[in-house]
Amino acid sequence: MTDAPSSLVNSEPIRPVADAEGRSDATLLALACDARSRIHAAVATTVVGQEEALDALLIALFARGHAILVGVPGLAKTLLVSTLGSALDLTFGRIQFTPDLLPSDVTGADVLVDEIVPGTHDLRRAIRFQPGPVFHSLVLADEVNRTPPKTQAALLQAMQEREVTVGNTTHQLPEPFAVFATRNPIEQEGTYTLPEAQLDRFLLEIHMGYPSEANERAIARKATHAAHERGRPVLSRTDVVAIQSLIPRIPITDDAVNRAVAIVRATRPDDPRASAATRDFVRFGAGPRASQSLVRTAKARAALGGHAAADVDDILAMAPMVLRHRVVLNFRAESEGIRDIDIVRAVIENTKLS
Repeated sequence: MTDAPSSLVNSEPIRPVADAEGRSDATLLALACDARSRIHAAVATTVVGQEEALDALLIALFARGHAILVGVPGLAKTLLVSTLGSALDLTFGRIQFTPDLLPSDVTGADVLVDEIVPGTHDLRRAIRFQPGPVFHSLVLADEVNRTPPKTQAALLQAMQEREVTVGNTTHQLPEPFAVFATRNPIEQEGTYTLPEAQLDRFLLEIHMGYPSEANERAIARKATHAAHERGRPVLSRTDVVAIQSLIPRIPITDDAVNRAVAIVRATRPDDPRASAATRDFVRFGAGPRASQSLVRTAKARAALGGHAAADVDDILAMAPMVLRHRVVLNFRAESEGIRDIDIVRAVIENTKLS
């Protein structure tokens, strides 16, 4: 574990705060670093490669956020999330998003049931809430862009407030709670654009690429082997919650916070520090939630690496995944083939020079 830098926000080095089991922050920091190694080993028995995507999912989970996985078919997006669910002592639910999916198929609904009156043989009718698949700690929203906006909106309250309102009753979701969604970037027939308000609820947008040649050979060999039985969870629900509670207490340097805010503000075309590319190709830049997300994910990345504080390197590493889905390009950018990641990378480079 490295020493904390001297210039910190909130911040003396990690204090001896104890969790419900009496573990200090230093102990929880060691647990987070060890958990990363154990989860990688557990997932590797089923999924070949994709270590960077798995790290990003863990950062989103421990930062109490949600993530969207983007990649062409066959890259093990769904398998990666479901295998991660098996490696954790969390309830796991999968929602296959389709054009005919209804909001109640996601959240659940009040249903009319017949029940026996206690102490008698009489029947009475009562309304009972039947929870939907969103009432799990880890929810896989598979191909989230294949359902209409009305159904997509059913996730908004769950993702932001961690509760669901059905009728006149609000139901709390389990703790921890995370939504990991998948999206196919190339097949657009039968899909719906995700609203910016919903995209902003995702802490990270994780793009998965093709495997290396060596990994692809390993994947091909696995296809001829018997199905691998998934083992027991390597991290308990209590440990997941404890690590999540640790992340806000991880110190972060003043330089890192300043860099995070500078990068986010530079994505806005009307900001004085915006580059020519931002002014020419960006319609709307990232909002203040992006600055908060950058700091949260930087802290989670530092903790998973066993570092006692987050620094500028953590901000720079997380910026592309935090910002690319929050930058809205204009028509000129689309016509000239400019991508959101091109703008984000240019912004990051420009802030290094300023």
